[in-house]
Amino acid sequence: MTTQPRPVYVIGAGPGGLAAAAALRARGVRAVVVEKSDTVGSSWRRHYDRLHLHTTRRLSALPGLAMPRRFGRWVSRDNVVRYLEKYAEFHELELVTGVEVTRIDPAPEGETGWTLHATGGRELAAAAVVVATGFNHTPRLPDWPGRETYTGRLLHAADYRSPRPYEGQDVLVVGVGNTGAEIAVDLVEGGAARVRLAVRTAPHIMRRSTAGWPAQRSGILVRRLPVRLVDRLGALVARVSVPDLSAYGLPRPATGLYSRVREGAIPVQDVGLVDAVRSGKVQVVAAVESFDGEEVLLADGSRITPDAVVAATGYRRALEGLVGHLGLLDGRGRPLVHGARTSRRAPGLFFTGFTNPISGMFREMSLDAEKIARAVPRHLGPRPAAGNTGPKPTNLPPVAPLA
Repeated sequence: MTTQPRPVYVIGAGPGGLAAAAALRARGVRAVVVEKSDTVGSSWRRHYDRLHLHTTRRLSALPGLAMPRRFGRWVSRDNVVRYLEKYAEFHELELVTGVEVTRIDPAPEGETGWTLHATGGRELAAAAVVVATGFNHTPRLPDWPGRETYTGRLLHAADYRSPRPYEGQDVLVVGVGNTGAEIAVDLVEGGAARVRLAVRTAPHIMRRSTAGWPAQRSGILVRRLPVRLVDRLGALVARVSVPDLSAYGLPRPATGLYSRVREGAIPVQDVGLVDAVRSGKVQVVAAVESFDGEEVLLADGSRITPDAVVAATGYRRALEGLVGHLGLLDGRGRPLVHGARTSRRAPGLFFTGFTNPISGMFREMSLDAEKIARAVPRHLGPRPAAGNTGPKPTNLPPVAPLA
């Protein structure tokens, strides 16, 4: 370790960053996690109260630490946070909180590695970098005409916590991804007087578990198969397990399930939406087009006046300021490389947690972490000779620039 003066910096203390740091540490590589908030798992702490993982506990554990059996099969948001806290403690990870990395540049000419520009004017020298700032980084709110002068209550799903403030109210949820679908059900069960769900493109809907078999396991089994084959299998399973909701405004999509996944659209896992739609407790309406005073204008020309609008319209990765100048992002702001692969123009710069696969995000971040840990040493130069390994990883000193 004495010949490795610069650490590997991991940006982000969410599950992807913590997993990568633990995997690196297990291989004797000093990894320092830099987090802009004051604690680990900050994005998970901000999610709505009802949220549970849609992947099973056993298939969602990060490298080196199983999730406790008492968490149940579908782990709650609060227990995910507890697990991440315990994970950082168990692996004795080196964490620096309250510091935001704003830009990554190549090291000065004649040097290898990277320079990280951080708050407070800090410049951190890194042997390699793992960017793990998260899939759900910055809430995305469409620039609807009239949005700024709308007199009703408009909030992004990132600011929704529970149905309590909406009891007895008329609420419009915009967007039918997993977040929008679950918030709509939450509002119904929490006593909202009326819940409408604005849908632009009907999603694929699947059961989270069928006869005890979780959908995640199916996702693991089929993700390497041809897209057309998986599309056919998905259509067959949907017809058997999910009723046709066309009469309620949610027709079965014309595009296959896996084809949609490859475009970035994850299927909605049913946690009550199907029954809520069939019973009329959630009313499906056309997409939002614009706002006019206190009214919301829909794509079919109708106007409604809800008490509140919850926009479950997704997130941006917000990587442009960090690495946009390096030419490493596609047209949608996503990294061109992922996991153990790095760009030829940016060796030693890794990304994890920026995909949302049907096999489970936590599982894929765990696999990424192990692959990254194997790849990083190739960018660090010669390892210390036997007998001169310096302090063990469990006794790493603090990082001087951030002390």
